[in-house]
Amino acid sequence: MNLKALSYKLRQDTVDLIRAGKAGHIGGDMSVMDILVELYFSQMNIGPANMDSPDRDLFVMSKGHSVEAYYSVLAEKGFFSKEQLHAEFSKFGSRFIGHPNNKLPGIEMNSGSLGHGLPVCVGMAKAGKMDNRNYRVYTVMGDGELAEGSVWEGAMAASHYKLDNLCAVVDRNRLQISGGTEEVMAHDDLHERFKSFGWNVIDVADGNEIDQLHAAFEEAENVKGKPSVLIANTVKGKGSSVMENKANWHHKVPTDEEYTQIMKDLRTREEALS
Repeated sequence: MNLKALSYKLRQDTVDLIRAGKAGHIGGDMSVMDILVELYFSQMNIGPANMDSPDRDLFVMSKGHSVEAYYSVLAEKGFFSKEQLHAEFSKFGSRFIGHPNNKLPGIEMNSGSLGHGLPVCVGMAKAGKMDNRNYRVYTVMGDGELAEGSVWEGAMAASHYKLDNLCAVVDRNRLQISGGTEEVMAHDDLHERFKSFGWNVIDVADGNEIDQLHAAFEEAENVKGKPSVLIANTVKGKGSSVMENKANWHHKVPTDEEYTQIMKDLRTREEALS
């Protein structure tokens, strides 16, 4: 499967989903898409056939506001139909709400209250160790989310318990709802910060590049005695110059004119990678 082309196909699905639901955190959806595609179609032992198995890999979308990308990936994986997703997303009474909902197949926990994903995954990983399970646990966090203190409590515990079955990813797009992360709440050197908490840190120079993500996840899986974190340097709004690196695209529904240009840009990139 050509995951590079797939990531741009699913970006198009996501833009259509946001237009259908008249809401969505489109910028972060675009930055995180390649990470989700690599996880679900190359790394994780999870799918509709084994979603209730105690040995399945576990994933938590900690930056739950990027749910549209997450839903699009889950639909492509076969957890539910794209038709149902696009018909029901963000509608009254729907299970396809604006943050991950564990009433839907394939979703382990409700998320969106930022800072909770990593601590919960620490518990999942610790349980796996206690039960002698071989599953791995993954979470994706936004870089703005790292201002939450619970993230660092979780990081400290993960290192203390030597949870080498845990892999976190930081979607390091450097923008959040109110501006640049370094202006809102500076992270300085995230590599050194996580390293000081006892983590194996892997810098991904281009977190929107599937080959680099693949190599980083493979490296993380072979690390023993400590948890791993991928610092994935991504571009908010990745895929179209209409959106890229623009803070005001954190939450936005494209106009008709913007939609036409965005879809043209995404199709061009998909075709170039096919």
